[in-house]
Amino acid sequence: MKRIVLASGNPGKVRELQGLLKETGIQVIPQSEYCVPDAEETGLSFIENAILKARHACRHTDLPALADDSGLEVDFLDGEPGIYSARYAGSHGDDVANNDRLLGELDGVPEAERTARFRCVIALLRHAEDPMPLVVSGTWEGRILTQPRGDGGFGYDPLFFDRELGRSAAELDARTKNRHSHRGRALQALLAALRAEPARLSG
Repeated sequence: MKRIVLASGNPGKVRELQGLLKETGIQVIPQSEYCVPDAEETGLSFIENAILKARHACRHTDLPALADDSGLEVDFLDGEPGIYSARYAGSHGDDVANNDRLLGELDGVPEAERTARFRCVIALLRHAEDPMPLVVSGTWEGRILTQPRGDGGFGYDPLFFDRELGRSAAELDARTKNRHSHRGRALQALLAALRAEPARLSG
């Protein structure tokens, strides 16, 4: 079975990828099993950061590597918080503070102008010097609520409203969320690309 390293220690991402790629004969292993340190995300776009993280994992393991970078883009804020979504309020991963700042930035903004999307970019590199990384992406369109709704999910999920489903991301069960989410769509694009190019990870 072909092994690829996931440039993340997130167990949820590992399970999701393992299930999706099982039929391809690919085994997904978190970089933590190889004691790979986190890469510095110095890129200026989701694509740059995803490639940077995957290349970093390749160099430390000599194996193909997969990485994703994702975040929230709010149109009224010219695409912010974007690549800085996880640290929008200053501290990395402080969901409450990030949501509070976002609500403050959009205070008084009418519903029609609160459009936003989650974006996810996934990069797969065969080796550290791969000149042609496989890059796919997915988006999830919605708008930002004026107050949190729902107890599930994480990050900006309580504020992100899917108009088609009529619920916030935090009100969705995991199966529904994975079917509609930016990451779910990016993963499906990855699977389709690997089916179309099965030789990419051969050898």
